[in-house]
Amino acid sequence: MPLTDSERDELRAVIDARRDELAGEIRTGLARSRDDSFDSIAGEAPDSGDQALASLVADTDNAETNRDLRELRELDAALQRMADGSYGSCADCADDIPVERLRAYPGAARCIACQSVHEKTYSHPPEPKL
Repeated sequence: MPLTDSERDELRAVIDARRDELAGEIRTGLARSRDDSFDSIAGEAPDSGDQALASLVADTDNAETNRDLRELRELDAALQRMADGSYGSCADCADDIPVERLRAYPGAARCIACQSVHEKTYSHPPEPKL
């Protein structure tokens, strides 16, 4: 069933609120990464453990910021789909995306079945972990 006007308005408000929240998190993360230089974390005479910790902190901050940017782009794409009238339709099969899914993940571009296929098709091999 296509989205009603009230559901679309509700989801737009959710998207707008989440975009504002993400923008704040990105600003905070970037400011923190500027303030937390490698030297300030590792210390004046770092040993290998200090260097590893400093690298881990920097990598974690970058990963969080990248995740937030990816979600922000998905929400921007969702707003574009709202503008062109395709929001709520699966990008792959064109079936309606259930409103419950959109409430849980407003940037969703695919129904659950197509998203599952997409993730299996385009998944990446695991990256090495510490």
